[in-house]
Amino acid sequence: MVSISGLPAFLAYYATALGLVGLFLAVYLTATPHREIALIRAGNVAAAIALGASLIGYALPLAVSIYNAQSILDCIVWGLVALVVQVLIYWLVRLLLPDLSRRIAEGEVAAAVLLASASLAGGVINAASMTY
Repeated sequence: MVSISGLPAFLAYYATALGLVGLFLAVYLTATPHREIALIRAGNVAAAIALGASLIGYALPLAVSIYNAQSILDCIVWGLVALVVQVLIYWLVRLLLPDLSRRIAEGEVAAAVLLASASLAGGVINAASMTY
């Protein structure tokens, strides 16, 4: 027999995660000087690579925070930590490439791949650190 007794918890955590992803996108898109969505709509592959990887880099630790959470509040706190880490990764890569946003806006894939790699690596390390 199939039980859906866990459905309310699933829906609560899924809704929380969607809200956190929305918050992440709002903060991240505000933190970067280039306009990722407009660039992606215009066909800029570099912007899509950079934003897509940062989203995955955020989703990895968010998934771990859901898995390890003792409560929705616990999940939210660790989801916010993951958000801060991803924004910090962007700023750290900007220290290496001060013209990062301009290069992405101009469609330079090399700069986007560096940011994407840093975002994914940071997300994996962030996720692993949450398994304490």
